[in-house]
Amino acid sequence: MLREVRPAIVLLLVLTAITGLAYPLAMTGIAGAIFPAKAQGSLIEKDGKVVGSALIGQEFKDDKYFHGRPSATLAPDPNDSTKTVPAPYNAANSGGSNLGPTSKALADRLKEDVDRLKTENPNAAVPVDLVTTSASGLDPDISPEAAQFQVPRVAKARNMSEDSLKQLVASNTEGRLFGLLGEPRVNVLALNLALDRASAK
Repeated sequence: MLREVRPAIVLLLVLTAITGLAYPLAMTGIAGAIFPAKAQGSLIEKDGKVVGSALIGQEFKDDKYFHGRPSATLAPDPNDSTKTVPAPYNAANSGGSNLGPTSKALADRLKEDVDRLKTENPNAAVPVDLVTTSASGLDPDISPEAAQFQVPRVAKARNMSEDSLKQLVASNTEGRLFGLLGEPRVNVLALNLALDRASAK
């Protein structure tokens, strides 16, 4: 019996060493050598301190900053562990709201958000990504149209010209990958950091 079991045990140990140890270590080393910033989480620093990641959105509520997409992520309620509370961009609980097109709660929230945004910029159509959540709830990017929509509010809050802010948005807009894949986008954290630098001049 030992003769039949021994090859299975040896094969298990060899495959565990290859697929569970050697392969992950090799891929980590290669990724770190070829893409060091991405392998470390695409971290963004300000004054030598990490302030976020280019891959995970953050909540900005102040009028002097550009705002990202709404996030539907949740966290346990600290007062009642059987309930959850909104926790925007909670990377530990990535996910969407799962509310469908016939959901009254979704329709009410969308209407409330659109009405609020129309008070900020009544002459422009509200971009859809400013009122809809992403599937992950962690989307760090918005469309260039969503950033341009917010220019009047940010310009007023910072006492800056709208033209200078429009140029800042344009300079922080990333194009399609290889000119073909995806859509143009603006990383909200990177844009807000550029905005702080521009305001400090």
